[in-house]
Amino acid sequence: MNVVEDYAPGTNQKDLAAGVLRQAAQDLRRFHGATSPIERELYLDAYRWVISDDCAWPFSFLNVCQLLNLPSDSLRQELLTDASLGLFSYLARRGGRAARSFQIFFKRIFTTSRSPIPVDPVPLTHVPIA
Repeated sequence: MNVVEDYAPGTNQKDLAAGVLRQAAQDLRRFHGATSPIERELYLDAYRWVISDDCAWPFSFLNVCQLLNLPSDSLRQELLTDASLGLFSYLARRGGRAARSFQIFFKRIFTTSRSPIPVDPVPLTHVPIA
């Protein structure tokens, strides 16, 4: 197995971009109400990264969104909204989203039209009664 031949540059770059985005989202939520200087700085770093429109850095917010095919404006709004929620409100909001997703999923499954397979009914007179 040759490592150079198996290397997929796009995959690793997307994984790194997704990791940067996840870390920023986590820092925004975790350190939103931070009081210690270090935690406050972590929050501000993530906040500045999300609100920045700078494209000079390869892993800037806008470049990460473009690489992951995500709408930057709506993602930015969602990240900042989630950061301002408390933990309970955040989890309740995420649970509501999951419930709506399941509802849509099950609605699609059970409302799709399927062509019924004709089945000849068995007359009850031929079934032996015990």
